[in-house]
Amino acid sequence: MIVTWSQGRADNNMPENLLVDLADRVRRHPWWRARAKLALAMLQRNGFTPPSEILDAGCGWGTNLDALERAGYRVCGLDISRRMLERLDRPDRTLIEADLTQPLPSQVQPADGLLALDVIEHLDDDRAAVTRLAQLVKPGGLVVVSVPALPELFSRFDEVQGHRRRYVPETLHAAFAGSGLNIVSICWWGAWMVPVLRRTRRAGGDAKSQNRTYADYLRLPPWPAPWLMRVAYAWEHGRALDGKLKTGTSLFALARKSV
Repeated sequence: MIVTWSQGRADNNMPENLLVDLADRVRRHPWWRARAKLALAMLQRNGFTPPSEILDAGCGWGTNLDALERAGYRVCGLDISRRMLERLDRPDRTLIEADLTQPLPSQVQPADGLLALDVIEHLDDDRAAVTRLAQLVKPGGLVVVSVPALPELFSRFDEVQGHRRRYVPETLHAAFAGSGLNIVSICWWGAWMVPVLRRTRRAGGDAKSQNRTYADYLRLPPWPAPWLMRVAYAWEHGRALDGKLKTGTSLFALARKSV
């Protein structure tokens, strides 16, 4: 079931065709699976275990929804893309069409916790977005936000996705200022990918070839490379949770809503 809170242009944040046309490839990709696994571990480590109610804001391709549901959480997905929500829709799911740049309904039922994984970098005003995210969780609730890291890695890959920026810990912390969310910790993820991206990122094609450009970035090399990627993410998993990584291609912020 899809409930509409507000409508916006998905293309303003990320080309909607990328969401729809490449969904199957993304859902099989080791990066998205490893990111979902890490986010769930953060929820559980901080006491938000099933059957807590978790809102997946910017649910996109549904990788987090799938992982949360398999773990036994009560889940609601929110996204601006109606086309993507229609692909994810089924009778036992609650989905919300909403534009996080617009005011929320007055009678929002807040969740116990919230994931916003790689969402706020798509928006011009990330502080306003984080403030709206705070309205979607109960007092004391946990919010997990991930963003792409290291501005020097900004490339055509970011442009195609609709990224406005990449972050360092200080700029991610600043996005939470005045939001009603108190940051508990900020940690790096994807340290092993930093030298890889520095070597391989290159300029892409023009706007007409965006799908092809993004598909090129998502193309996995032959075996055993996908297996090695899974091993690398598994090795980093615990180190990221413990805050032991000193760099990465992503940053995660854990925050609690003020009581």
